[in-house]
Amino acid sequence: MAPTTLPVMTEPRPAVRSLDARSLRGLAHPLRMRLLAALREHGPATATKLAARLGESTASVSYHLRQLGAHGFIAEDPDRGTTRERWWRAEHRGQRFDRLEDFLENPDPEVRGAMEVFLTEVAAVHARELSGWLAGTGEWSEEWRRSWDMSDFNIRLTPDLARELVGRAHELVQGYRELAAADDPQAVPVRIHLHAFPLPKS
Repeated sequence: MAPTTLPVMTEPRPAVRSLDARSLRGLAHPLRMRLLAALREHGPATATKLAARLGESTASVSYHLRQLGAHGFIAEDPDRGTTRERWWRAEHRGQRFDRLEDFLENPDPEVRGAMEVFLTEVAAVHARELSGWLAGTGEWSEEWRRSWDMSDFNIRLTPDLARELVGRAHELVQGYRELAAADDPQAVPVRIHLHAFPLPKS
């Protein structure tokens, strides 16, 4: 599975993290996933700042930040932290599953449950992001209003062809990651969603 986020950061970032059963259980909570996404997108922050951004209590945010830290997704930022306030930063650009089926078919029901929570939240994030774009299109330039897409296709594929198509789509997207110049005023972060799944049998 491809990384679920495209971060907006100015400082170097480590590579994408491969999830295992333990780290999945540490991440698979809607608020933890939102906190991690916020740190990746907006950079280091304190629990108080994150709570205000996400509309959550500081106590709840602090607890889940510590859990993310215990599983290595985030770490304290020593350049910003003080004795009274802890700043947190994301440790990876994104995450992936090397073999998704190992989690979907895992004999441990806790792992399967964590996987369901994780994927359900990813799907919800995709829906929220698309809805947010649709609600705010009027705030963007005519060039951007001509450059977005919301398409779906229905084609017949074998499992092998589906894997090939998804892999080629990932390669195409990755090939565009560094094409826009860093100082190009028209370049902005763009979210790419890719969904590919068989339709229910009639």
